[in-house]
Amino acid sequence: MKGAAEKTTGSTLGAIRSRTNMEPPFRNGLDVRDREVKIGRWVFGIAGFYCISMFLVPLLLPTGAVPELSGRANMMDYSSQDSWGNHAHAEDGEMGHNQSAHGGTFAWSELNPYYAFVYAFGDLNCHQKHERSWTINGNQMPVCARDVGIFLGLALGGWWFTRRGLNRWTIRDSFLTLFSDSLVAPLYTNDRRLSSMFGIGLLFCLPVILDGGIQAITAYESSNPVRILTGIPFGFIIGWYFSASLSSRPEKFDFDAGKVYLPAGARLSLPENTSDESE
Repeated sequence: MKGAAEKTTGSTLGAIRSRTNMEPPFRNGLDVRDREVKIGRWVFGIAGFYCISMFLVPLLLPTGAVPELSGRANMMDYSSQDSWGNHAHAEDGEMGHNQSAHGGTFAWSELNPYYAFVYAFGDLNCHQKHERSWTINGNQMPVCARDVGIFLGLALGGWWFTRRGLNRWTIRDSFLTLFSDSLVAPLYTNDRRLSSMFGIGLLFCLPVILDGGIQAITAYESSNPVRILTGIPFGFIIGWYFSASLSSRPEKFDFDAGKVYLPAGARLSLPENTSDESE
C-alpha cells in the first residue's frame, strides 16, 4: 500500500483531537500503546546499557590495561595477540599503527566476558583511533567520541519514542507522531509525509555528514567535543526511525485502514485486495 491520505469530515476526529495526547483513545485511534512503549524502552535500554558500559569498563579495568589503539571500522582488529591491529603498521598510514610503540599489544578475548563484549563490539563497529577517542583510568575507551554521541542519541531517540510515539499503520505516519498533530497537519493536507520523513532524517544526519566529510577531503580536523555533538542527532534519528518501523503494525487495527486517526481529517486508503503496507 502506498498509504495515500484522503481527506474526510466528521465529528469523531474532532472529538479525538480534543482529548489529551496520552488519554485513550490515543491520537491514532487505539486504546493502548503498549507495543510503542515496549519498543522504545528496548531501544533506550540496549543503547543506554552500552553507552554506560563504554565508560564503566575502562574505569573498572586495571590502569593501563588498554593501550592506544588504531584499527579499521567493521573489522575485528584486536581479538587476539596475533590480530591485525597488533602488527607493526606504518605510523603515517590511513589505518593502523605500530602497536608496540603505543603501549603494547591488546586482546579483548583475554578479558572477562562482559569486558570482552564491550571491547569486541567497539572493535567490530569502530576504527578506535586513539587520537579520536577518550581515555579513562589510563585505558582507551572501546569506541571513538563520535560513536559515544551516536549511542547517546540512540538511547535518547528510544526514550522519546516511549513518550510520544504511536502506531499509525505505516512507518512514515508512526514516525511523524513525535510531532503534534497540529504541527504536521499541512503534511497531510498536501500528502508530503514520506518526503518530510526523509527530509527530517537528512537534517539529523547532516552534522555528521558535514563534519566527517569535510574532515575527509580537507585539512580540517574535528575535535572530540564536536564529534560527540554531531553524533547525538545522528543516533537520535536512528533510534526514532527504528522505533517507528517496529511499532508500525496494521494488525493492531484489524487490518482496517479506516480505523487509523490521522491529522487534518486524513484517512489511509487501501488498494483492492491489499491488507498490508510494505513500507
